[in-house]
Amino acid sequence: MPFKYLSNIPLDEARSQFLEALIAADVRSETETIKTVDANHRIAAEAVYAHISAPHYNSCAMDGIALDASLTYGATDTRPVSLKESQFHWINTGDPLPEGCDSVVMVEDVIEAEDGAVQLFSAAVPWQHVRQIGEDIAAGDMIVPSFTELTPAIQGAMLAAGVLDVKVIKKPLVGVIPTGNELVLPQADPQEGNIIEFNTTIFKGMLEDWGCEVIVYPVVRDMPDLVTEAVRKAAAECDFVLLNAGSSAGKKDYSVDAIAEIGEVILHGVAIRPGKPVVLGFAIKDIKVIPLVGLPGYPVSAILVMEELVHPALNLILKKNEEKKHRVEATVSRRLTSSLKYLEFIRARVGNVDGKLVAVPLNRGAGVVSSFVKADGIIEVPQDTEGYESGEKVPVKMVRKMEDINKTLVITGSHDPLIDELIDLMRIKSPESQVVSSHVGSLGGMMALKRGESHLGGTHLLDEETGEYNKSYVKRYFPDGGVRLISCVFRSQGLIIAKGNPLGISSVADLVRVNYVNRQKGSGTRILLDYLLKQKGLESAQIKGYEREEITHTAVAAAVASGTADAGMGILAAAKIYDLGFIPVVQEQYDLLVAQKTLDHPEYLRMLEVMQSEEFAKRLENLGGYQLNNPGTVIL
Repeated sequence: MPFKYLSNIPLDEARSQFLEALIAADVRSETETIKTVDANHRIAAEAVYAHISAPHYNSCAMDGIALDASLTYGATDTRPVSLKESQFHWINTGDPLPEGCDSVVMVEDVIEAEDGAVQLFSAAVPWQHVRQIGEDIAAGDMIVPSFTELTPAIQGAMLAAGVLDVKVIKKPLVGVIPTGNELVLPQADPQEGNIIEFNTTIFKGMLEDWGCEVIVYPVVRDMPDLVTEAVRKAAAECDFVLLNAGSSAGKKDYSVDAIAEIGEVILHGVAIRPGKPVVLGFAIKDIKVIPLVGLPGYPVSAILVMEELVHPALNLILKKNEEKKHRVEATVSRRLTSSLKYLEFIRARVGNVDGKLVAVPLNRGAGVVSSFVKADGIIEVPQDTEGYESGEKVPVKMVRKMEDINKTLVITGSHDPLIDELIDLMRIKSPESQVVSSHVGSLGGMMALKRGESHLGGTHLLDEETGEYNKSYVKRYFPDGGVRLISCVFRSQGLIIAKGNPLGISSVADLVRVNYVNRQKGSGTRILLDYLLKQKGLESAQIKGYEREEITHTAVAAAVASGTADAGMGILAAAKIYDLGFIPVVQEQYDLLVAQKTLDHPEYLRMLEVMQSEEFAKRLENLGGYQLNNPGTVIL
């Protein structure tokens, strides 16, 4: 009988079931007393009351003189009051108010006379410029109620009120158990079949950010008894246990059995993608409730489960309120299809292009952790929805601040490593610089510009009839103008092959006898290949691997370096990164197509400055295969 998940319920219902089960089992928050000075961002376990008043004495609030206000009554500009030295006291800010005084006159309003006397040209009023006892906090006042996050300002108020120690919610100790025969510790040169174990580093950082302490256990091999024993040990030592991998329907997925053996499984399987194969449960050890969660092995799936299910459970224990993510509506830049069975989370870049919020979906693979590095927001495709068409409004849960989004330069077009180098140099020059880039090919970039969904994009489209780059395409797709073609570089494009050329590849004609890896439709590199095949009288069907697509030059080089492809069209810089062979085919023109309205964008002006810098020229030289082509010059 095939394996089936125990459940496939909606995310909101799964979250509610998990939290309600923990509450019903009487999950508790432990407390500890710590020094107030060490309590930054800790949660108060009970109401905090002032031990003393703040200030605890009548304090002079200004530099000047302290006196009995009644001595100044009747003072005017024409009839000043004169006071003898014995009738007042010179004081500084913070000094105790001298006995017999009820007012302070600022030094700026005091005119010194002979023999130490002073003149005042306006009357004082009782208690002016005096901080009376308890003005800020009176002894016995509640400073903060229970379960308040203690900020630096609150710490200051507590110390001023004599609260030197405070009872707080103890940081839960979370045990993280990685499992898998194929896992190895992070290393520079792993063997084929080895998977670098980096998930626990991600989890540890997230958990620490959420206010937890973390212990990462050694990797456990995929053996049921070992997995169960590891969970049992962690449950005895920790307040919360995460078991990573082994939660799906594979033959070596033992999380659900281990959790069932130690405690109780609440549910297995949630209707989200990625993240479906999660296991939620708990154990009870000496009346203490220990939540147990089996996380999926793929990092993106696990991160989503951490955020959507683990974080709320930890907030329950830490007595923290859920931090609401800012949600916006944005225009999706390309079609998104989705299964009707799941709530799907798709990472996206987000930019503000002339007042229009645009969401550019990133690779949605469950193992593509880099998509989280690049993501500005998360598009949520509801369950029972087939997806969204290009140009539709979509809900986006933001992970970056809108103030950063609103000043971000959005680059959408042909991939080239030089874009990343430009962005890095811009950040070095101005750390506040905000630029995002996504790779959709030259034609895809033009369409994004046409729809008002980007500020600019790289392009290298060859006109087969004229041999000219880019101009004819710009005139065709932008007959009414609105864009400018800006020169950038010439670059060497050719065939990326194994080092030493063991298969003796010499030209495009040899592709009929090797395994090829292609670029995506609409990319300038794909158009170039089709043009070269046509010149040789070859059909795409003759090329094994023609339908296999990658979206960057470096991804093509990676495929060749791994041996899954023998050749791919790409730039010299990508071949150099992987120490591969390269057969030059053409010196092509790579330009930037920029929206007219972007020409005065601060980030674009900063980019132009960097493009024309000596530092950029040096970086291109190191990459290899580039020649500057009057960067920044308007071609069309």
